[in-house]
Amino acid sequence: MSTAVSPLAPTSVPDMPVIAGVKLATAAAGIRYKGRTDVLLAVMDKGTTVAGVFTQSKCPSAPVEWCRAKLGRGGARALVVNSGNANAFTGKTGRQATTLTASIAAKAVACSPNEVFLASTGVIGEPLDATKFDGVLGTLAGQAVPGEWMGAARAIMTTDTFPKVATATVKLGKAKVTINGMAKGAGMIAPDMATMLAFVFTDAPLSASALQSLLKSGVEDTFNAVTIDGDTSTSDTLLAFATGAASASGAPKISRASDPRLKAFTRAFRGVLADLAEQVARDGEGARKLVEIVVEGATTKASARKIAMSVANSPLVKTAIAGEDANWGRVVMAVGKAGEPANRDKLSISFNGIRVARSGARDPSYDEAEVSAAMKNPKIQIRIALGLGKGRDRVLTCDLTKEYVAINGDYRS
Repeated sequence: MSTAVSPLAPTSVPDMPVIAGVKLATAAAGIRYKGRTDVLLAVMDKGTTVAGVFTQSKCPSAPVEWCRAKLGRGGARALVVNSGNANAFTGKTGRQATTLTASIAAKAVACSPNEVFLASTGVIGEPLDATKFDGVLGTLAGQAVPGEWMGAARAIMTTDTFPKVATATVKLGKAKVTINGMAKGAGMIAPDMATMLAFVFTDAPLSASALQSLLKSGVEDTFNAVTIDGDTSTSDTLLAFATGAASASGAPKISRASDPRLKAFTRAFRGVLADLAEQVARDGEGARKLVEIVVEGATTKASARKIAMSVANSPLVKTAIAGEDANWGRVVMAVGKAGEPANRDKLSISFNGIRVARSGARDPSYDEAEVSAAMKNPKIQIRIALGLGKGRDRVLTCDLTKEYVAINGDYRS
């Protein structure tokens, strides 16, 4: 974990309110790191519903497989997250570790192992010693308190340089409900839902099916529109939990995501996801620039997304941005290789609102000094106009610096 906070870190951290029905506790179990917390236990009240989306990697971690198998039951009482070891590519040993972890947590919380959800992040390929949770989770269950959000967010960090949290409060019926979220992620991030680890909690009374629909649709333009390095992790997990505690204050019970009473909640829910996703981009390993890629005039939104991702994942584009060079030639390259409809002679490209290329050539009004000054900003927007249709999309990424190489060159050391 880096000791230098990203220069793109948010300048303020929200006050994270208590959510009725959720208690949190953290501990240092010595999974890999020394002198820091590395285990999180979240305890939820009976009746809590759960939803999840996971990596589409064909080499998923043992915790991902565990959660997928338990998700259909619709209920959750505990969440256990560890950092430092991904418990991925660990074979039978990995599966045994998840079973043992869930058994220990279930005993500590007095629930069924089927109501325990797991997530692990860190090094791939090293066995996870789940016996280290024995005793620790029991202690955490007794220590768990409402409102320990920042401690929880810190406990799940790996190469992150700052904890990532977001919150929103909104009316559901006549009652006030709260949505809190936390995430970790800085590298090995490419959208193929999920992206990294993220956990969202609410006191809204939502059925598991309604929550699942909200989550699945909510990630498409948030977490699925973020990439750091084009590499999809084995461990990506996004879980959402709804305790339903707000029903005591008059919040209506919602069984369908299409319920019109859920409109404001849906906007707020997606806002929390979007906030967390942007924080992940701001904390890309070694990042010094937050980069927004906007593609418009594509034949379809899907085509615009593929082109935007081609640009966002290009090492040549990302290193040019790190060097504060508005190298539109590299953007042209990335557009052309995407395999989507594009017409060179209709293409226009802008950096931070300054058009540098149009109609297949350098813009006649191009001013190197003006563009160079704009590239010194911490946030860079690359706008690509294809001139073919009405398809539009945006993705977030970051630049690619020497620090990224340094972090990943000795990640296991």
